[in-house]
This record gives sequence, structure tokens and C-alpha cells, in this order.
Amino acid sequence: MFRHEGKVAVITGGNSGIGLATAQRLASEGAYIFITGRRKPELDAAVKLIGKNVTAVQGDVSNLADLDRLYATVRQQKGRIDILFANAGLGEFAPLGAITEGHYDKTFNANVKGVLFTVQKALPLFADGGSIILNASIVSIKGTPALSVYSATKAALRSFARNWTLDLKDRKIRVNAVSPGPIDTPGLNSLGANAEQTAQFKAAMVSAVPMGRLGTSDEIAKAVSFLASDDSSFITGIELFVDGGMAQI
Repeated sequence: MFRHEGKVAVITGGNSGIGLATAQRLASEGAYIFITGRRKPELDAAVKLIGKNVTAVQGDVSNLADLDRLYATVRQQKGRIDILFANAGLGEFAPLGAITEGHYDKTFNANVKGVLFTVQKALPLFADGGSIILNASIVSIKGTPALSVYSATKAALRSFARNWTLDLKDRKIRVNAVSPGPIDTPGLNSLGANAEQTAQFKAAMVSAVPMGRLGTSDEIAKAVSFLASDDSSFITGIELFVDGGMAQI
């Protein structure tokens, strides 16, 4: 039997990067997957890559009506959720002194509001004993130039994991955060204002990773699969760093 045989998983931001890699891995391990994303062409391509046992629902996690539509689809097709990976988010450079209200609202709406209501609206469908994983980041505990707003949103997710662990303990729903280090994803390549800035940022990150390389999306997917599985049955409220040692040394 596969590790996630018969389970139903919801993955936000499942159309690319870490979300797509996790959807592929959970599907290969037996789960039925619902993925979300804002861009239909990328969603359609993701469905083809995953291949089977997948439904895509276009939407923005910061839009509560879109979340309602997602969960209405899950309710109609499967009637329950066993695994939720709240992965969707975004980040942009903005140094202190150049932060705008629009930058703040855009980042917090996607990364904090979006995660909060992604989880809360899932609860009526959630099976007791299920697993919720939040995609945080090592930036929540490390200083990074021009990423203060993004870093603050990821620190909020770590706090969510701690508090929701207690809120959901009577239902035996485990809540954990996975905190990637620098991962080679399309999102990483869009952080910089231009190609040169992005290249400099990536080089600086690699130089700070003890393992001397960027991580891959599938390496995060493996960690998420572990936290979603019975192999982690006595693990809740943690922050699992998958960072090549970057935040540990």
C-alpha cells in the first residue's frame, strides 16, 4: 500500500514550484489531489504533469470567495480532506524606506490572510486525525536585506502552527510548518527587480548554505509527505527546516 493511499489532499499554489512537486509526490503515493493557482494555463499544465487523481480549481487564496469555491468542489467530489498543504504565497524585495502600502497589503493578504482562511475554511471538511502543513521559510528567523515584510509573514505562519496545534488537538489534527531554505523554483527567480539582482541574491544564498547548493522542490515535497503521513504521528507544532543547514549553523 502507498503511504497516502486513499487520502484526499488540498495543495494551494499547486501549479508550480514546491506546490507542484508536492502534488506530484503525494499523488504518486496514493492521494487524490486538489490544487489551486491563479493562472489557468499553469494549472492545466500541472494537471497534465500530475497525470491522474487530480482536480484543479483556479483561484487566489486571498480571495475568500475563491476559497469557498475550492472547498465546494472538494465537498462535491470527495466530501472530506485528510491533508492540507497551505503553500501559496509570494515575496518581493522592498527595503525599509521604500515599502509601500500596496507591497504590504499584497504580501500579507497572500501569505497571512490567505493561509489563515485556507485553513479555517477547510476545517468543516477535515477528517479528525488529519494533517495540516504550512509553508513557512527560514527567513522568519534570519535577517535578509529588503525582505522584512515577507519575513514577517513567514514568522506569522510559525506562530499559527503553534497556536493551531492547541486549537485542533481535540480533533487530533496535527499542524506543522516546513521552512525551506533557498530552493530553486520559479518564485526564487522572480524575487529580484532584474536578472542581475536575482543572480546576485541566489549566489549569496548558495554561499551561505553549508551543503553548497540550492535545494530542489522535491526535497521539500518529501518533507511535506513525511509530515502528512503516519510516520510523523507523534509530531505536531514543529518547524521542520529543510535548508541544507543554512539556518542551523
